[in-house]
Amino acid sequence: MQHITAPELAALLADGSGKARILLDVREPWEYQTCRIEGAISIPMNTIPDQLAQLDKDAAIVCICHHGARSMRVAHFLESQGYTHVTNLTGGIHAWAQQVDPAMPTY
Repeated sequence: MQHITAPELAALLADGSGKARILLDVREPWEYQTCRIEGAISIPMNTIPDQLAQLDKDAAIVCICHHGARSMRVAHFLESQGYTHVTNLTGGIHAWAQQVDPAMPTY
């Protein structure tokens, strides 16, 4: 599994290269409603095993949660299921709010 910081992810998303990435937000629905990175899809951590068909095994997937612990667990799980391009957002959405988008609500 790879790790990426919030500023690094922001740069990748802004680079315009068109490289497809799945931003996989594994937080609970109320957390996702509070704040999210534009373009992220919400699949709560406890539903990931039942939702694997939604995720392309060949896509670059960036796992996101509040501080990075849940998303790291999901990233490890995805790798165990044969996903090879999995990255964890270090510090999660909280780091994104602090380092990339200070106007984003925090909790």
